Amino acid sequence: MTTDRKIPLAHPDCLFIDGQWVRPSTSGMFEVLDCSTEQVAAHVARAGSEDVLRAVAAARQAFDHGPWPRMRPQERGAYLEKIARRFEELNDEFARVWSIESGIVYKVAQPRIGVFLSGAFLQYTAMADTFPFVEPRTSASGHQAYCVHEPAGVVLAIIPWNGPAGLMAYKIAPALLAGCTVIIKSSPEAPCSAYLFAQMCEEIGLPPGVVNVVTAERDVSEQLVRHPGVDKITFTGSTAAGRRIAAAAAERVARVTLELGGKSPAVILDDYDVDAAAKTIGNSFFGYLSGQVCHSLTRIIVPRAKHDAMVEALCDVARTMVLGDPFDAASTAGPLATARQRETVEGYIAKGVEQGATLAIGGRRPPHLPRGFFFEPTVFANVDNRSTIAQEEIFGPVLSVIPANDEAHAIELANDTIYGLNAAVFTQDPQRATEVARRLRAGSVGHNASRTDFSIGFGGFKQSGIGREGGVEGLMAFLESKTIVLEQTAS
Repeated sequence: MTTDRKIPLAHPDCLFIDGQWVRPSTSGMFEVLDCSTEQVAAHVARAGSEDVLRAVAAARQAFDHGPWPRMRPQERGAYLEKIARRFEELNDEFARVWSIESGIVYKVAQPRIGVFLSGAFLQYTAMADTFPFVEPRTSASGHQAYCVHEPAGVVLAIIPWNGPAGLMAYKIAPALLAGCTVIIKSSPEAPCSAYLFAQMCEEIGLPPGVVNVVTAERDVSEQLVRHPGVDKITFTGSTAAGRRIAAAAAERVARVTLELGGKSPAVILDDYDVDAAAKTIGNSFFGYLSGQVCHSLTRIIVPRAKHDAMVEALCDVARTMVLGDPFDAASTAGPLATARQRETVEGYIAKGVEQGATLAIGGRRPPHLPRGFFFEPTVFANVDNRSTIAQEEIFGPVLSVIPANDEAHAIELANDTIYGLNAAVFTQDPQRATEVARRLRAGSVGHNASRTDFSIGFGGFKQSGIGREGGVEGLMAFLESKTIVLEQTAS
């Protein structure tokens, strides 16, 4: 592992459009900061209006007239396998970039990144042979018919800053297998994974225009969302941004997959040990991107009689966390990704105290780390489920402990939110866990831990999103179904 904190990119002053590295129409560059030092780690090109039009034109040409959507699925799958193998070779480099840009501890990132990157592409490589792209059917009148699953078209993939590489993989792999062409709009705060991916696409000989990469501000990105040449939008980000994208897409009835915010509950039932629950929840939450994960378990709903014990147990976990440089082997938690995000978290801390919650631990910048966007692991006690910190996504290392009167009340509290992305039920009884899980309005429910799994499928209820990523459902999101009925009758 290198100690050089610069991110080396082959073509940082260019955009990847139509299989080539091209100069942008603007002279501006985005600064990419190392969030643990606040030093510049890279510069990348800033796309302007003219550039996004070029990207759409390239993707449109590749879809309408190029070979990609006309290949057999197995041919596209062969390209996906090449990408997967290249991800395996570059595993450590992608982990390093993730740590620099987003703040995840390197020893946490390094084993996880392969699961997300090569794992996603290998999963969809296998589906090239198993998914029924053409299904024989019989019409009601007895005629021979087919249901054909065809690519949705040009896809705009908008990638967030918290887990750019992994979330990009679970958008791009199924889109490519489906036969779509793609424009990746990377985040200005964390664009380097997309640049590395573009370099890979060039190296393996992906046909021109199949993958295009631009980094742009919100106003230019909105042009992509509204462009009639874009058939499908897949977005991961905040619910507020998702609403804007959905509204813009609705004007032209463009297809959307939205993976949005969460305020996920951990429901601790009366038969479960609070110390064990606290260790599972706290170590995972504080140690994985410092809470900057949409599906994190942030509302800890516990029997009222065990509330104080749970608070103390979570505080004990928080005290064990070692905040520090993500590349230091002793560190167990890193910084937040941006100064703006840290300021947002600080605003929620003030709001929580103002509305009557008890700040049990944390809630400030660590005095011993003056550089970097660090923030202490934080636990609030006696939180009202209707308060701001219990209802709004904070996206930082802040847990809220909420007392419940009984199991029915716990389920009511868990569901009392605009979100429905993830949940967990802590109980010794698997049958009881299943029964409670069925009553929770969430896209994923884990037993005794958060168990989200993109290989099965991931997405939310309510304002946590539309559609699913990963698994078979993730492929279907990039396909349109066509019915063909022939004149002859079925034999």
